[in-house]
Amino acid sequence: MAYRNLQETVDDLDKHGKLLRIKSELDPDLEIAAVHRRIFDAQGPAILFEKVKGSPFRALSNLYGTFDRTSWLFRDTLEKVQRMVELKIDPMRFMKAPLKYASAPMTAYTSLPKKYLGKAPILKGRTTISQLPLIKSWPMDGGAFVTMPQVLSFPPGSKNPMESNVGMYRVQLDGNEYKTDKEIGLHYQLHRGIGVHHQQYLNSDEPFRASVIVGGPPSYAFTAIMPLPEGLSELTFAGMLAGKSYRYAWDNNHFLPAEADFVITGTVRKDKLMPEGPFGDHLGYYSLEHDFPVMEVDKVYHRPNAIWHFSVVGRPPMEDSSFGYLISKIVKDLAPVEFPGVKAVNAVDAAGVHPLLLAVGSERYMPFRADEVDNTRPPEEILTQANRLLGSGQTSLAKFLIIADGSREKNLDCHDEAAFLQHALERIDWKRDLHFYTNWTIDTLDYSGEGWNSGSKVVFAARGDKRRQLGTTVPTDFNFGGLSPKRVTVPLPGVLALEVTPYIGEQSRTRMQAALGGLNPEMVDQFPLILLVDDASFVAKTLNNFLWVAFTRTSPSSDIYGIGAQTRNKHWGCAGPLVMDARVKPHHAPGLVEDPAVSAKVDKLFSKGGELYGVLPKGHVLNPS
Repeated sequence: MAYRNLQETVDDLDKHGKLLRIKSELDPDLEIAAVHRRIFDAQGPAILFEKVKGSPFRALSNLYGTFDRTSWLFRDTLEKVQRMVELKIDPMRFMKAPLKYASAPMTAYTSLPKKYLGKAPILKGRTTISQLPLIKSWPMDGGAFVTMPQVLSFPPGSKNPMESNVGMYRVQLDGNEYKTDKEIGLHYQLHRGIGVHHQQYLNSDEPFRASVIVGGPPSYAFTAIMPLPEGLSELTFAGMLAGKSYRYAWDNNHFLPAEADFVITGTVRKDKLMPEGPFGDHLGYYSLEHDFPVMEVDKVYHRPNAIWHFSVVGRPPMEDSSFGYLISKIVKDLAPVEFPGVKAVNAVDAAGVHPLLLAVGSERYMPFRADEVDNTRPPEEILTQANRLLGSGQTSLAKFLIIADGSREKNLDCHDEAAFLQHALERIDWKRDLHFYTNWTIDTLDYSGEGWNSGSKVVFAARGDKRRQLGTTVPTDFNFGGLSPKRVTVPLPGVLALEVTPYIGEQSRTRMQAALGGLNPEMVDQFPLILLVDDASFVAKTLNNFLWVAFTRTSPSSDIYGIGAQTRNKHWGCAGPLVMDARVKPHHAPGLVEDPAVSAKVDKLFSKGGELYGVLPKGHVLNPS
């Protein structure tokens, strides 16, 4: 269905039994977020909070809470958008299948942004920041945040909608040192389009105006996070996905989407940064307080009967996981074009996206050597492809890149994380197939490295025939040296999780290195990877637990060791198992934990006599991992 605005979306959800209306007044300070997490975790419906304490506005969350509902929202437009993106990637497709792509030119034309005729709905209401639903998700959050924002900016001297940038950069509405109703914080990081505009304004005398948009049709929020092919405008894409052109108005030199629910307009200070955060983020930890740009608020607009669209983020999977799902459906053919020889990539959601990237590459160098024993040939072209991935856009933020040759393995699927990791561990040779990048920039939200935005990366490259049979049960005859694990589990074939004493500082590292000397290098034949963890049972309980612990708590250059370590021509490797220290360390950011008093209060809502009794499936347990 082609929705004009968020209210039409809510009505359609209600009509089809996909909406939960909550009539009780709920507190935006932690309580609403706790309700959302329970319903999301149970794969429940979209949620309309009809009474938000302290605000006259309703609030909507969990709109994209399941993959099925996300696809359903775009059921009438998704295929057309896929066709457009396919043509953008390869225009020759039109010549090969003209009937399949016949509607594409008209789709593109009718989706161009257009000025609204008459008084736009967004111009009909005014409010203040303090009247908005100030939703705070986690106890240590620095204040309330906009968690489904569309931040729109133009380069200096432009008012052309086709030149705008729209991004989903979190916005802090209150708390810290912000002046109430007058200042808000903008958190934008590496490889963000608004950062380019910010630099341009530093070299300009023009004020840096920006608009923070909330609501509108579902396509608007999704477009803010969509990695688009070069030359495709975000506003045009939003129109294509909405099935209606993106209508807009101007007021006081600010751009206003006509069908948005709220727009906060203001001017980004060129000469001022302010402390922003902490914020419970999508890696499952807090991103800490740091200085970020501040926007001086001009006006806060809203449409009649506006709905505040928000989400709750935290350890994945969360609602924003559906964005990755939808992106992969739309740009599934983009990887081979952007990265020649790469067949597929998977930024693993369960590991927090940037900490772990899996890729299927292809070895095509000197095919006339194919009759050689394949295991004697090291990875070659897939290393070139790995460097391309680590040198381009969002994939450059990957901390662990595991790439495998898919030339002969036609069914190798990097989206089947367990099978892909098993494939790699069956083939990898730790003496040659590890490639470190030290003193590099890493994701701003990742605190596992040596400093803020500072850390290292590593490539695991696997090619050739299967060289080992992976162990699946805890061995009874292994000597674990001085590690003396309290508990040992096998979270995946070929992986041992050793529960050892907590990490307390540099002395832990020194003791651990000495203890590793007692391990047998021949363990690599069954268990090429060993994790040192705080809770081995937790790591082995689910695949998501393993992925989260192994790759969010490890910094490649400082937390990777090896049995039988060796350096040859400055290349480090090991004869025995690779050892990753995935324990929590003192410099890591705190994990996300609900406030017990708020949890108990929310539990009553879902208990007999509470408004939400029966909403969750019988026997449902929150966060079963």
